[in-house]
Amino acid sequence: MGTIHIASVREQVNQYSDAIISFLRELCAIPSIDSQIGPVGERAQAEMRKLGFDAVWFDSMGNTLGRIGDGPRILLYDSHIDTVGIGNRDDWDWDPFIGKIEKGRFYARGACDEKGSTPPMIYGLKIARDLGLLDGWTAYYFGNMEEWCDGIAPHALVEHEGIRPHYVVIGEPTKMQVYRGHKGRVEIEVTVRGRSAHAASNHLGDNAIYKALPIIEGVSKMEPQLGDDPFLGHGKITVTDMKVSTASINAVPDLVRLYIDRRLTFGESAEQAIAQVCALVPAHQLQSGEVTVEMMKYAEPSYTGFVFPVDKYFPAWALDEDHPLVQAGHEAARLIGLPDHPSGKWNFSTNGTYWMGKAGIPSIGFGPGEEETAHTVMDSVLLSDVVKAAEFYAVLPALIP
Repeated sequence: MGTIHIASVREQVNQYSDAIISFLRELCAIPSIDSQIGPVGERAQAEMRKLGFDAVWFDSMGNTLGRIGDGPRILLYDSHIDTVGIGNRDDWDWDPFIGKIEKGRFYARGACDEKGSTPPMIYGLKIARDLGLLDGWTAYYFGNMEEWCDGIAPHALVEHEGIRPHYVVIGEPTKMQVYRGHKGRVEIEVTVRGRSAHAASNHLGDNAIYKALPIIEGVSKMEPQLGDDPFLGHGKITVTDMKVSTASINAVPDLVRLYIDRRLTFGESAEQAIAQVCALVPAHQLQSGEVTVEMMKYAEPSYTGFVFPVDKYFPAWALDEDHPLVQAGHEAARLIGLPDHPSGKWNFSTNGTYWMGKAGIPSIGFGPGEEETAHTVMDSVLLSDVVKAAEFYAVLPALIP
């Protein structure tokens, strides 16, 4: 384990501060919507090659990897480099990709969620290597796709590529604090079948919308009954979308699909969540197949054509407060001069659903930005935090026992 001279770390980070900021702006200027991360991955790889990473490549799914070292202990820094879309362009007073800087804050799509962690991670690993803080480690930067299916990229990395780290740091926005978990979730599809008829003879039909309404109402009233946990909080349930099939606007609709986002706290399972929705449906409708309630699946090909089918179930997780990785994170934050905060948690979901939730790999979160601005026109990070985060990523490996 290398000796940490924080003045040397800070000097190195300050030397590269302009490069870190320029790198972030270039990453955000490259659209990476709908998991199309090839071009932004190429830009990240070019930076890693320039900084002397030992190996840089795309995996089968099209995620970007960079490696430094070949030690027996494996540490991975996870930063998803895809983004959601921009929504209504008229809602943006600036170019959403070029962005703007105002009072030290950079506004652009993906600045907070989550391209903001990539430059400090990459530069932090380079500085750690140069200062001897990666002795005994194999360290990876992993720039991946996450927005449309949490955890699928790390799942494929472990099971298909054969890379299984011992520790993971997730760069999703944490307000420059150490996070150690979040709720899980399961995506549920409810299919309601009716019978079509002309609206003028609606008595001959069976309106699928009307049959779906009691389910929607039941979901809207379910939340007080859901589980609770002192750290992760209360379970949540939301009808997020509805698709209707009808022969025309003057016909009785014969099919409705409801999509439900169910946020799971500790003590709640996917099976339990599905059973709770089934309880809203008359038994005869379930038995006849008029209504089905199912966990959704993801089997869409990545931009490379790679397919990795998974259930859309993402477990709740939390690393124990006294775990050495959590404590190392807090020590790193103190060492670089950040104020003390208790360990936090995300409200949204991250790749931690696989790393810790499914694979049991100790994971923490640390990154610039506030998750409240994610997916909004206010998507942004303080540039001073982006630079400061490089200090954290540089010193952390030397603090993990």
